[in-house]
Amino acid sequence: MTNHPSLLLVDDDPLISESIAFVLKDAFSMHIASTREEAKRLLYSLPILPDLALVDLGLPPSPHSPDEGFALIPELLVFNRSMKILVLSGQDTLENVSHALSLGAADFIQKPCDMELLKARLEHQLLILKAELSLQERKNDLAQPSESSKKPLIGDSPPMETLRNQIDQFANSPFSVLIQGESGTGKELVATCLHTRSQRTHQPCLTVNCAAFTSELLEAQLFGHAKGAFTGAGSTRSGFFEESGEGTLILDEIGEMPMQLQSKLLRVLENGEYYRIGETKVRYSSARIIASTNRDLREEVQEGRFRADLYHRLSVLNIKVPNVHERGSDKTALLHYFQEFYKDMGTTFTLNDEALIAWNNYSFPGNVRELRNIVVRLGAKYSNQKVNKTQLVDEFETHFISKRSDNMDTNESIAQQLKTGSFSLDDVLLEWEKRYIDSALELTNGNLSQAARKLGINRTTLYSKMQRLNRGNS
Repeated sequence: MTNHPSLLLVDDDPLISESIAFVLKDAFSMHIASTREEAKRLLYSLPILPDLALVDLGLPPSPHSPDEGFALIPELLVFNRSMKILVLSGQDTLENVSHALSLGAADFIQKPCDMELLKARLEHQLLILKAELSLQERKNDLAQPSESSKKPLIGDSPPMETLRNQIDQFANSPFSVLIQGESGTGKELVATCLHTRSQRTHQPCLTVNCAAFTSELLEAQLFGHAKGAFTGAGSTRSGFFEESGEGTLILDEIGEMPMQLQSKLLRVLENGEYYRIGETKVRYSSARIIASTNRDLREEVQEGRFRADLYHRLSVLNIKVPNVHERGSDKTALLHYFQEFYKDMGTTFTLNDEALIAWNNYSFPGNVRELRNIVVRLGAKYSNQKVNKTQLVDEFETHFISKRSDNMDTNESIAQQLKTGSFSLDDVLLEWEKRYIDSALELTNGNLSQAARKLGINRTTLYSKMQRLNRGNS
């Protein structure tokens, strides 16, 4: 049994959970949870994270809504980036399927499902996982830094040269570094470079995503806990401050850290002191803190959502990661880099002259993450082919905006539409609303809270709009 791949099953229907567990018990080591929070607590207590997850969308406290399932998908990937997540749900509208896959799910299976089919789909994803891990190991071997190659950041544009200079200047400083930049620009890579180019390079370098956990779980991740300190704490566990030793602790999405934890982080930054949850023994951290965010923390301070004293402690040294549209010819260098990186997966297409011009003129609002995804999609669709401009532009996230703008940016074109007699202002406004929501979700990698901030609305309003738009399309 110990050699079986492990599977996390998250479903609030005990009959379904028991049936699936019975069918799969000889092929997988099963871990079962009935809610999103229970699943995260379970993962936190496991010594080895599952290879696969089977997740229902409709989970308590909102079993008739997909919101909890959607929120769980990216949170599981924070625990284990390589985990293959399969959604098993009766809420299988086209919009729900598309959104689940965009958040990182590997497959979507409709309820009720034939058990043999379910087992086959799980085994298929397990084969893909093994192939990807094998490929990544080979890529990591090739990517090991050497004396002749110390430039993991791709591109030679002036903004990238400035970025490299800042990394070299700040790498060995003992002070905290605050890395700011839009989603998808590569902030975590910059943080890793600061560590690998420092004298701490042989010490641990750990990353915690502050947006992925509840306040209680985030505190436990950072500071550790005593046995019985909270529900699910079955044993004493050290936190990331302790495990990082004299190395580096990267606090990703620091702007999402709850206010009640900010004071405890400030204490660590001021004198190194912290306490495990449920203990009174003071402990000390020697780790260097690198924080990253896509928020303007000065604005967060002004709005009362971030402590001013913590901001000043974190921002002793500042690095701004440039957007792709600021990097000029780096777009071509990034294209070639990702084509080479994913070559084993078939990304051997080429762009014709017009397509290459369109590539270099595109702004890539999703930054490097969007650029990489476009390379992967083009490779899947046009392997060993020459891609033309139309085929390329169809993959751009702003394609729909440019098409609509061509028809609606002048009074004459608006008047022409009104003369047709079939114009509906409600339909046009709904279409624009849906497109802006889709773009915001893509830019934030499916994070509803961040998407809502980009759109200038609260999270509840955003979810209500998504539900209304989905009903209108069904």
